[in-house]
Amino acid sequence: MNDLNAEWRNRSLKAVWHPCTQMKLHGTAEQPRHALIPIVRAQGVWLEDAQGQKFLDGISSWWVNLFGHNHPHIRQALVDQLDRLDHVMLAGFTHPPVVELSERLAALTGLGHAFYGSDGASATEIALKMSAHFWRNAGRAEKCKFLGLQGGYHGETVGALAVTDIPLFRTAYAPLLRLGATVPSPDARRAEGSITPAMVAEEAAAQLEAWLDEHHPCTAAIILEPMVQCASGMVMYHPLYLQRVRDLCTRFEVHLVLDEIAVGFGRTGTMFAHQQAGIHPDFICLSKGLTGGTLPLSAVLTTDGIYEAFYDDDVARGFLHSHSYTGNPLACRAALATLDLFEQTGILEKNVQTSKRLWTQFAPLSNHPRAHHARKLGMIFAWDIETSLPDFAKRYAAQALARGVILRPIGHTVYAMPPYVISDSEGKFLAEAAFAALEATLAQESHAQTSRVGTIDGV
Repeated sequence: MNDLNAEWRNRSLKAVWHPCTQMKLHGTAEQPRHALIPIVRAQGVWLEDAQGQKFLDGISSWWVNLFGHNHPHIRQALVDQLDRLDHVMLAGFTHPPVVELSERLAALTGLGHAFYGSDGASATEIALKMSAHFWRNAGRAEKCKFLGLQGGYHGETVGALAVTDIPLFRTAYAPLLRLGATVPSPDARRAEGSITPAMVAEEAAAQLEAWLDEHHPCTAAIILEPMVQCASGMVMYHPLYLQRVRDLCTRFEVHLVLDEIAVGFGRTGTMFAHQQAGIHPDFICLSKGLTGGTLPLSAVLTTDGIYEAFYDDDVARGFLHSHSYTGNPLACRAALATLDLFEQTGILEKNVQTSKRLWTQFAPLSNHPRAHHARKLGMIFAWDIETSLPDFAKRYAAQALARGVILRPIGHTVYAMPPYVISDSEGKFLAEAAFAALEATLAQESHAQTSRVGTIDGV
C-alpha cells in the first residue's frame, strides 16, 4: 500500500506554512521529525487520516466544533444555501441568512445590530475600533486606550495582540503594538486555605477599581474573557468578578467588551458565559462555535445607544470597517443551522449530565499526584501538571496521538474540550488515553531539570 499520509505530509511541508507552529519541529519532506497528520474525513468526534487511522478530537479542532464533525443538519443547510446564493457583498446589499442570524443573535444576547467578520481576532478589532470611535463621535476622543486582564488572549492581529497578555504571542511584534494596560486576573487557583474564589474575585475587582479611578478619563474599554481565560491555561474564576466589573464600567463610563469567542455557545454550561453572572455587556464578540465548527465567521453585537452614535449624515461618523466576506451567506446558514440544533436537541441540559459523566471518567487523571488544580466548567476540563520537562506539551501531545487522541496542552496545563456529542464509550476512551499519555510523558523526565508549572512552550 502506498503511504498516503507521507505523500500529503511531504506536499504540505513543501507548500504550507502552518499556524502557531515552529515549522522546523516538523522537519522536511526528506527528513521528517514530528509528523503532520493529514486528515481527509471526519465524523462525530472522530478525525481520520489518509491511511484510515482515527483520532478522537479532544479539543474540538481548536475549540470550534460543538455537535460533531459532518453533522447532517448543518451539511444540508450548506447544500441548500449553495443552491441559492454563495456570496454577495454586504455593503449596499443584504440577504436572508444574515438578517435571520442577526435577529436570532440579538434575541439571544439582548444586543442588536450585528457586525460580521471572519474570525475571532477580527471580532476583537471590530469591537475595540467601535468603542474608540464611539467616544470620538461623543466628543471624548481622549478615551482611546484599552485595558485587559493579565494572561488575557484576544487574537493575534495587531489590534488584538495589543490587548493580549501572553508574551509568546506578542513579544516579537511589540514594536508594532500600542499596548493596552493590564490588571490582575481573578484566577481562582489563588484560592487556598481560608481564601475563597469569591475573595480572589473581590481583590481583583478592587485592583481594577483603583486603576479605573486614576485612568478612566482616557480609557475606552476593558476587554476580558468571561469565566475562563482559555489560552493562558484554562484559568477559571468566580462570576462575582464579572458583576463587579460591570458595576465599575458603568460608574467610570468605560465600555465592557466580553470576548465570548471561545467560551460562548454553551461551552461553560450556559449559552454565553457572562450569563452566569447575570450581567449585560456593551459589546460581545462571537466566533468559533458560532458555525458549529464548519466555516469561519465572527460577529460583534452592541447596544442601540452605541449604534446610534454612528448614525449620522456625516460619512466619517459611520463605522468604516469592512471585510470582503462580511456576512457570507454560507457561513450565516451554518450558524443558523447550529442555533437550530441548540433549540432542537436541548444540548445545554444534556451537557450537564455529559460534563458530570466525563468528570467521573477523568477521576484517575484528577487524582494523579502530579496533577494540581483539577477543574471544570461546563464542557471545559483542565489540570496543571507538575513536571520538570520544559517541552512537556509537545511530548504529551505526541503520547496522546500515539493513543488515538488529540490533546494539546497549553504549557503544563492539560485540558480537554471535546464536542458536546461525545458518547459514554468515547469519553472513556478519551479519559483513559489522557491518563496513559500523562504517565508515559512523566516517565521521560530527567531529574536534573528544574520543576516548572504553567510555562507556555508553543504547542
